Amino acid sequence: MKSLSCTNRECPLSGKAASGRIVRHGFYRTRWGRRRRYRCRTCGKTFCANTGTPYHRLQHRRVTFDEVAALSVEGLNKSAIARVKRISWNTVDRWLERAADSCHRFNNRSITGLAVEELQADEIRTIVGGKQQPIWIFVSIDVWSRLWPATVVGRRSYQNTLTLFRDVANCMNIVRFPLIATDGFEFYEKVVRRVFGPACLYGQVIKTRRNARVARVERRIRLGTAWRWEQAWRDSEDSAKLNTSFIERLNLTIRQGSAYLSRRTLCYARRRERLEAHLELLRCYYNFVRPHGR
Repeated sequence: MKSLSCTNRECPLSGKAASGRIVRHGFYRTRWGRRRRYRCRTCGKTFCANTGTPYHRLQHRRVTFDEVAALSVEGLNKSAIARVKRISWNTVDRWLERAADSCHRFNNRSITGLAVEELQADEIRTIVGGKQQPIWIFVSIDVWSRLWPATVVGRRSYQNTLTLFRDVANCMNIVRFPLIATDGFEFYEKVVRRVFGPACLYGQVIKTRRNARVARVERRIRLGTAWRWEQAWRDSEDSAKLNTSFIERLNLTIRQGSAYLSRRTLCYARRRERLEAHLELLRCYYNFVRPHGR
């Protein structure tokens, strides 16, 4: 019981290790058997081990809940999951909302103190509600660890670009200024200068396409001297030249892992909040569960 903490937010022990203050308080019955109940000696509130988790008051087996979340981040839509697991669509929708909310809190709590040396950013275009409402997903990746630290959903604007890089900077432990690579979107350079200053290394990779194929790749150095770039390439374990290949691979992984973002899909998000929630679930799965090969 050393790992348990009081779930009452008004209790002084809420969210803290409460060794000796949390005691056993009998059992309660469910259709799957008996479950242990606990009591906090400080505030007197009782709770179970599932309180404050997505499993709280779950009327199905926990493994079924986990399988629904796993199928969702592997690209299945809610209707397909409901048919495969033989549960209602509304139940799947409610469970995924619970899982996304829990993943959002876990992401904010766990992704801190990053030592980012090489950062890449890009945008994904999709629709919400209809083809008349295009929306953009700003994504970033720490190249060395393959960590997806932050994402922003909204218009392709200066403010959303700034929010993305500020979110990345807030979870970083800036020991040295990172090497940053993006595409040629007009606001990236302004935001990088504002958030990281002129001391970082920043470059753009601009691709010209003809007939849906890349015809030319142009690399532009925007911040940093030549000798600093040469030193950065020597120190890098992943890149030998300016590129955005890692963020583009992450974009493909995101599209494959979300039914909302698959090309030519009927399962686009009806509301922006649903898309943001699923991206939080997918980001947690990608960062902490999905195996990564280097």
